[in-house]
Amino acid sequence: MTTEIHPSGGTNRLFGILTALACFLLGAIALYSSGIGLIEPKFHRAAGFGLALMVGIGVSRAKREANGPLTSAQNSFHLIVDVVMLAAGLWAIWSFHFVQNQMETALYDVTNSDAWPALAGLAVFLELCRRLWGWGLFGVGTFGVLYLLYGQDLPGIMAHSGFSLKEVAEALWYNTNKGVFGSITNIVLSTVFIFIVFGVLLEGTGAGDTLLKFAFLATRRTRGGPAHAAILASSMFGTMSGSTVANIVGTGTFTIPMIKKRGFSPTFSAGIEATASSGGQIMPPIMGAAALVMADLTGVGYLNIIVAALFPALFYYFSLFAAVTVEARRQGIEVQPLSVDDQITRTDMINSILFLGPIATIIGCLIAGYSTSAAGFYAVVILLALSAINPDVRADPMRLWRSFLKGSQSGATLLIAIAAIGILVGSLDSTGLGLKLANVIATVRGESLFSALLVAMAGALILGMGMPTLPAYLIIILVMGPAIQQLGVSMLTAHMFVFYYGVASSLTPPVAIAAYAAAPIAGANPLMTAFMSFRLGMAKFIIPFVFAFYPTILIIEEFSLLPFLWIVVRTCFCIWLFSSALSAYDRRKLPIPEVVIRFITAFTMLALSPAIHLPAIALGIALIVWDVRQTKRLPIATETPS
Repeated sequence: MTTEIHPSGGTNRLFGILTALACFLLGAIALYSSGIGLIEPKFHRAAGFGLALMVGIGVSRAKREANGPLTSAQNSFHLIVDVVMLAAGLWAIWSFHFVQNQMETALYDVTNSDAWPALAGLAVFLELCRRLWGWGLFGVGTFGVLYLLYGQDLPGIMAHSGFSLKEVAEALWYNTNKGVFGSITNIVLSTVFIFIVFGVLLEGTGAGDTLLKFAFLATRRTRGGPAHAAILASSMFGTMSGSTVANIVGTGTFTIPMIKKRGFSPTFSAGIEATASSGGQIMPPIMGAAALVMADLTGVGYLNIIVAALFPALFYYFSLFAAVTVEARRQGIEVQPLSVDDQITRTDMINSILFLGPIATIIGCLIAGYSTSAAGFYAVVILLALSAINPDVRADPMRLWRSFLKGSQSGATLLIAIAAIGILVGSLDSTGLGLKLANVIATVRGESLFSALLVAMAGALILGMGMPTLPAYLIIILVMGPAIQQLGVSMLTAHMFVFYYGVASSLTPPVAIAAYAAAPIAGANPLMTAFMSFRLGMAKFIIPFVFAFYPTILIIEEFSLLPFLWIVVRTCFCIWLFSSALSAYDRRKLPIPEVVIRFITAFTMLALSPAIHLPAIALGIALIVWDVRQTKRLPIATETPS
């Protein structure tokens, strides 16, 4: 989530300069710490949040200015508030650094006077979170603070023993394991930040345009054409951008008009782009930086994470390809030749190195045993070196500088969100609420793993609704993770399960942020687009259950070749039947009884017992054969309705 800064007037120009300087320093720190040398941890976290504070205030001022002109009195009021916030925030960050130094050099305990800068810091970062990320994350962080302060008066399992102001400050501010400056902040600063910068730089060098052309070339012989190209491009673009909305803006402004031109409805055009863009974050190798956080939280190697994520992601994109194919058949859309603009040129072939080179560098570094952050550093170095091959970069070298600052700005705004997540972490950890909720879910679920996963899915979708993927994933795993692991599934499976629903929450009405971003580009109704995205992305709700019951899909856990191949075939068949049932169309319009039978057959063929899934597979094959035979009997004029 980024906002371009256009300073006007002396004060805004000053804030613009400070913001750009803070972005540069943040980016420089990320480069240094990932590839050159270590930075003392408490200073790294304090400096990171201090610079993020400056960037956050600058970005929020730019957003306010973009919403329309303000009166002189309003400008003065906002200036006073922003200066007070900056001063209070820096005071609080200095206090954190001072107290940490004292703890290292002497037997120091947090005092009552230390509580006031901590509370000021919490208030400042929560307000910044509200400005930049909306009320959802603000509410999450505020709940964490208020729950510590007043939770002792709540009934039932919500009650705790009570915390003084000093204890709240110690739990949420002066703590390097949890709270604002906790371990999640360390992961973002030391590992994730460099990949955010890398993703934006990759886009700025022109790699995204080249990806689109190759996607169009690869799908030129399909009925869906640009719709299939949007799926392919979004899977590649989204894995590096880390933002569903950025992915939609980056690829959708080009693909959505072309999907409409092919003959698809505006609602479908926006829906398929929103669904494909949200899926970019489950596609290896980068997965929008979430894989990096997951690797640190689970202790599973990053390479293992991306291997585990591969087949679930391929299933998801297969479901989207199937949905587009079925829709193209339903609307009678045929294969069309490439236009001149879609042809791959010599420049495109050369520019493909901009994408392939850095990705190969990341994978090569990881295989060679380098740390994840070092792999990101060398990928940035290789990308900057290769960018000179693009004529557009040679004509305008400053685009690299702008991309570097934009990437740092994205990282800074993410840090503001992580502050709210850190507050929730500190609150849950200090009160034990997460474990209490896990016990409640365990009671509700009874002895059924399936019913327990349904409860976890519903909770994950609600917790993640309206939030960016990484904060959504972190909140869900904090609240739901212990409960899911109590079901007997592994830690990695639990993390993958909730991560998928963190991504899926961006498609779930009524707060389907991906659909609302895509709808205006297509000129479609946002709510109808949300329901279309939900339907098209329905496979994302099924796939986590597949790898929860069949962990061999994740390859690195309980892998066995024949069971793996068997569940892959069954899942693909299930997805096809499911997609055609949702559209009520395969090679012809499906009557209601066939739609119902396809739904039932699709689900039962994933059952654990061969006595259930083998007859379901036989019935599924019979349904396909019946559809082919019935289609042949149709008059030619009605085979492909317009």
